[in-house]
Amino acid sequence: MQITVLDDYQDAVRKLDCAQQLDGHDLKIFNNTVKGVGQLSVRLRDTQALVLIRDRTVLSRQLLEKCPKLQLVVQTGRIGPHVDVQACSDLGIAVADGQTDPGVTAELTWALVLAAMRRLPQYVASLKHGAWQQAGLKSQSMPPNFGLGQRLAGKTLGIWGYGRIGQRIARYGQAFDMRVQVWGSEASRTRAAEQGLLAAESREAFFATSDVLSLHLRLTDATRHLITLADLSLMQPTSLLVNTARPDLLAPDALVAALNRGRPGLAAVDVFEAEPILQGHPLLRLENAICTPHIGFVEQDHYEQMFAQAFQTIAQFAAGDLSAAINAGDLSPRRP
Repeated sequence: MQITVLDDYQDAVRKLDCAQQLDGHDLKIFNNTVKGVGQLSVRLRDTQALVLIRDRTVLSRQLLEKCPKLQLVVQTGRIGPHVDVQACSDLGIAVADGQTDPGVTAELTWALVLAAMRRLPQYVASLKHGAWQQAGLKSQSMPPNFGLGQRLAGKTLGIWGYGRIGQRIARYGQAFDMRVQVWGSEASRTRAAEQGLLAAESREAFFATSDVLSLHLRLTDATRHLITLADLSLMQPTSLLVNTARPDLLAPDALVAALNRGRPGLAAVDVFEAEPILQGHPLLRLENAICTPHIGFVEQDHYEQMFAQAFQTIAQFAAGDLSAAINAGDLSPRRP
């Protein structure tokens, strides 16, 4: 089969051990990204099986209709709204997804918490320019001695979204002697209380009392743009907001506006509305924002796991096995 992998920014896929599963197939990997339907359709015109790295590429009906040989789309991780599954079914294109490990994103989240609270990126950047023990965080809008950093012990960790990742973050917080509180659905708050955590009294109290607030909500129509500037403005000038979940959980421009006002005092962000982001993105210009390039799931063992699943699915499909397709029962007659 002609197999294509899009948006492999680090040129990592061909070097994975599991890539040997595709011996005998024609594998094409693109390391740079293009977003336009026209450019993508040129890249995919001969593709029979397409491997997506999470949600880096949007597969719209318009694009899919311009991919005449495409028979299979394999998503690393769970399928999301970036893939028009109904259009795939209508066009006879099978769609399959796989499992991910929540631990890698949880670890990256906690790394950001530690780095931000102790101002590590600012200290490292200053040291490279010859400044000893200078974090560089000296804006008049910041609290006194904000650049010194803060310990986690004794602080309140707020978690919105108590699923697989949120529960891990809660355990990390407890291990660092933090007070852990949860906000979210009634079921989430009840489950957290049953496990000995605090269920925040209200949304307002949750934002106002969390020293570190970490977002772990799924993106749905109900959660899109759920968090507003008014919510963020309730946070303290010394508090930290962490988002390794989805950028669209926040209202457009709310985080930049909130950081400019100093509430919260810091943000650590791994996800952006449009990726890759441009060099002049407002968050990249703020000294109280720590930004990483959506690497929550980017880890060597995790890549081996995700792509081994994806490549096994392709091998099964090539052998006529459709059992991995989530739309197997809805497929129109397959293309010749």
